[in-house]
Amino acid sequence: MSLPFSLNPGLEKMPVYQPGRPIEEVARELNLPAASIIKVASNENPLGPSPKALAAMERVLKNLHLYPDGNAFYLKQKLADKLGVDPANLILGNGSNEIIEFVGHALIGPGADVVVSEYSFAIYPIVAKLFGANVITVPAKNYGHDLPAMVKAITPETKIIFVANPNNPTGTIASREDVVHLINSVPKNVLLVMDEAYFEFLDDSVDLIPLIRSGQKSNLLLMRTFSKIFGLAGLRIGYGIAVPGLITALEKIRQPFNINSIAQAAALAALDDIDHLEKTRANNFEGRCFLETEIRKLKLEFVPTSANFILIRVGDGQKIFNALQKLGVITRPMGGYGLAEWIRVSIGNPAENERFLDALKQVLIAP
Repeated sequence: MSLPFSLNPGLEKMPVYQPGRPIEEVARELNLPAASIIKVASNENPLGPSPKALAAMERVLKNLHLYPDGNAFYLKQKLADKLGVDPANLILGNGSNEIIEFVGHALIGPGADVVVSEYSFAIYPIVAKLFGANVITVPAKNYGHDLPAMVKAITPETKIIFVANPNNPTGTIASREDVVHLINSVPKNVLLVMDEAYFEFLDDSVDLIPLIRSGQKSNLLLMRTFSKIFGLAGLRIGYGIAVPGLITALEKIRQPFNINSIAQAAALAALDDIDHLEKTRANNFEGRCFLETEIRKLKLEFVPTSANFILIRVGDGQKIFNALQKLGVITRPMGGYGLAEWIRVSIGNPAENERFLDALKQVLIAP
């Protein structure tokens, strides 16, 4: 049915982000008991939220008739102390996705260029196109970002360059040398957004916060999240780190009360639960080693990962995804990323990893 008014013409060809399918939806569709299904599709923490975060959430329930602290004062203070920055260096978002949208509002307009990598997070080009920008997609190198080529792709009209490190959906990580070259090569009038959603899974990482703390790089924005290692994906809370001038501009765009009371309480408590974080890291390391070993035995190609998921070449990705789903295992098909022969699987707990492998073996030998 046609609408009696005109829509933004950019919406006509706008791609729609397809998230990992929820357990309840698959259960309804395939008539399977929800308890029999595992979801290893969205890079969630298989250990769940921090017990401290769960307790903190319960404590705030009785006050849900009150609006949350619109500035998230205590959470910003704790984050600032943890990172060694000032609260003025921080902005909170309803997930990192909202921060990407803040940046779009602040910097992108029709005719602007935005540089991304092939096989990078789908939200970058979606937001760029939403604001009428031209998306310059740089071919990947070994399924990861080719940072020197991305620098060369910058034009006089470029406003933003998005880099995920580690990268989603491939799990690749850029070398220290290439990251340093990137930081030093991006022109001052171009914002470099470094998406570090999987930063906490790294053993040896390039710490870029000192460049912001010192004010050296006013064109650098780091993004991190509580969705992954902290296990709070359902609360949607992420944060950005940048110089105060940029944060002030983004705060003008942020909607009031975008971080609810439950999310603030949970994030505050999760920052103190080092034990839960270390258990998550250990589970991820062991699960990654186990899955990579078993995938090699199946003689399947995969991309070595620095995150909490693995990209696996299975032939017909959509077919394998559908077959696994019928066995109660939800993975992520990668056709939407131009990787039709691949699926992405999150590293689960030991039982989930075994269940995935058993199911994968079944569907690979099925006619």
